[in-house]
Amino acid sequence: MAKMSERRYSEITGRAVLYGILIIVAAYYLVPLLIMIMTSFRSMDEIRMGQLIELPRSFTLDAWHQAWNQVQIGARDELGLRPYFINSIKMVIPAVAISTILGALNGYVLSFWKFRGSELFFAALLLGCFLPFQAILLPQSQLLGWLGLTGSISGLVLTHVVYGVSFTTLFFRNYYVNLPGELIKAAKLDGAGFWMIFFRIILPLSSPILVVTVIWQFTQIWNDFLFGVVFSDPSSQPVTVGLNNMVNSTTGETRYNVDMAGAIIAALPTILVYVLAGKYFVRGLTAGSVKG
Repeated sequence: MAKMSERRYSEITGRAVLYGILIIVAAYYLVPLLIMIMTSFRSMDEIRMGQLIELPRSFTLDAWHQAWNQVQIGARDELGLRPYFINSIKMVIPAVAISTILGALNGYVLSFWKFRGSELFFAALLLGCFLPFQAILLPQSQLLGWLGLTGSISGLVLTHVVYGVSFTTLFFRNYYVNLPGELIKAAKLDGAGFWMIFFRIILPLSSPILVVTVIWQFTQIWNDFLFGVVFSDPSSQPVTVGLNNMVNSTTGETRYNVDMAGAIIAALPTILVYVLAGKYFVRGLTAGSVKG
């Protein structure tokens, strides 16, 4: 009995220490977000007179209104994040959809319909995962110029598809190689062709990796700044570029509350994606780890 009590005491102590460490780590990452939220609901007069970590004396949505809408500051109009936010939506949805579909097809072919040189083709695709953004700026700008897509949302979509297809192919290929090959062989014996096998068998089994790929691509594309600032013009700039323009605008004073509200607006879609679908992301990462 004494040994059991001692063991139980050790387990409880270990859990308490673990939970304590997790709470400290969570607080370390959540405190800056909490400060941003509190600052966004305060007026500039209150920020100047108060402390950094302090609850708003009176909640106001003026900063959120200025961050989202076009407002007049002095003698000039300043754009809010709304047009940039819409540009990001127009860019993210097709880019995620196209890169995910191409990755699924590539992974399907490289797993079950191998051809001569398929391994070399896969290795070449993998090189794209290790290329830094800066390495493709010049060739991509030349390609967009030849296609007449410079400074357009379509050009940004193409850029993110080209850069992201290496990652999506890797995700799907590593997932599909762990699926039972007997399913494909049986379907071929029954007369099923390439597309029927893909749509009737492979895709219904791909839900976990589809979630992983969509979340990964959505996060990478939405948060991208470099491609957005290089390959866009003022009418097609994404929300990350719009936030940078707003924070660095020359208005004569720093508007901390507006900057914080804008940062939260820009980050809100990715936060919602991970809050609502984070558990599916973790499940999808481990779904194909054990064959059979």
